[in-house]
Amino acid sequence: MMPERGLLVSAPGKVILHGEHAVVHGKAALAVALGLRTFLRLRPGDGERLRVHLPGVGVRREWDAAELCQLRGRLTADFDESKSPSVEQLDVLKEFAGIAADASAPDCLAVLAFLYMCLAISAKHGDVPSVDITVWSELPTGAGLGSSAAYSVCLAAALLYACRAISCPLKDGEATARWTEEEMTLINSWAFQGERVIHGNPSGVDNAVGTWGGALRYQAGKITSLKRVPTLRILLTNTKVPRSTKVLVAGVKEKILKFPAIMNPVLDSIDAISQECQSVLEAMPTNPSPEYYPVLEELFDINQHHLNVIGVGHPSLDRLCRVTASHGLHSKLTGAGGGGCGITLLPPDAAPLAVEAAKRDLCACGFECWETDIGAPGVTLHSSSSLNAEVLHALSEG
Repeated sequence: MMPERGLLVSAPGKVILHGEHAVVHGKAALAVALGLRTFLRLRPGDGERLRVHLPGVGVRREWDAAELCQLRGRLTADFDESKSPSVEQLDVLKEFAGIAADASAPDCLAVLAFLYMCLAISAKHGDVPSVDITVWSELPTGAGLGSSAAYSVCLAAALLYACRAISCPLKDGEATARWTEEEMTLINSWAFQGERVIHGNPSGVDNAVGTWGGALRYQAGKITSLKRVPTLRILLTNTKVPRSTKVLVAGVKEKILKFPAIMNPVLDSIDAISQECQSVLEAMPTNPSPEYYPVLEELFDINQHHLNVIGVGHPSLDRLCRVTASHGLHSKLTGAGGGGCGITLLPPDAAPLAVEAAKRDLCACGFECWETDIGAPGVTLHSSSSLNAEVLHALSEG
């Protein structure tokens, strides 16, 4: 039975710690779960209706459950967590929801992913559920922080639970709970389908980080969870400078073709940074020595220089690094580069006044700044008492 207050679920965003762009060329990348999360509240529906409210992107939609069952019957191709959504299926859903064929806005893609996951999961595991779902996120959209994957992971968990495909492991009196490995594998596979609806051909890294949390290594299509990683404090800064990942990836490829003898050793060095960082992260939980932090800071500095060399830096990111360096802190870009976001390591001995001054100076540049952490847990069930007032207020507005 669904708990009286409904089900409260969260999943983390992600940042790339090391390996940006090199990963496209077969090198290793490290992706880590971010302390900023997406939250979902699932409640029993009022009547035979399915409602979804996404206050962050201005969506409030509802459908008749019987009508959705009929729609599901029209989608003749099999639904399966291992098969990509077909173009025909998505076209039918767009027409049904009144979404333009070429729509790419976050609100349209969020509704499309919701409808597909709801029909596909219910086709495999039971009837279309009559539920109310509200989703609210601390993550900005379009910043390369895995916001769509965190949304897809939360949806997959909620819909699988509503269709009785997974349990509710949260016991009375517990603040949080996690699903079994088998249940999380099922959540991850359906979250990947949501990512396919939104992105077409995603790597699967973002939804895997959202499901399992901690840190993952990604290389040549293979995703491996790192064993026990520490939680590290960071500043996450959004320069708000828009960029095209596709253009940046193409630019790096062009440079490699033009200067292979120069660029390939740079990619090898970025790969070595990822390997070295993985060794440090895996050593830290059993030997929490402060000596590891200067090594992590040096790796940030070296990788940031390499990313500038391969052509994905930006004056806004250089400024971010200069501002934080003036306060004794070390930063690098994260993700595609060319603007977007940067991360700054906050070692345990970072003076609170220096951190506050750095945040103030970054905001004065017109950037958006969060003090958060990396290595956060993956998809989690919550009691309402474990969530802060802002999250509960945002979710109660549904």
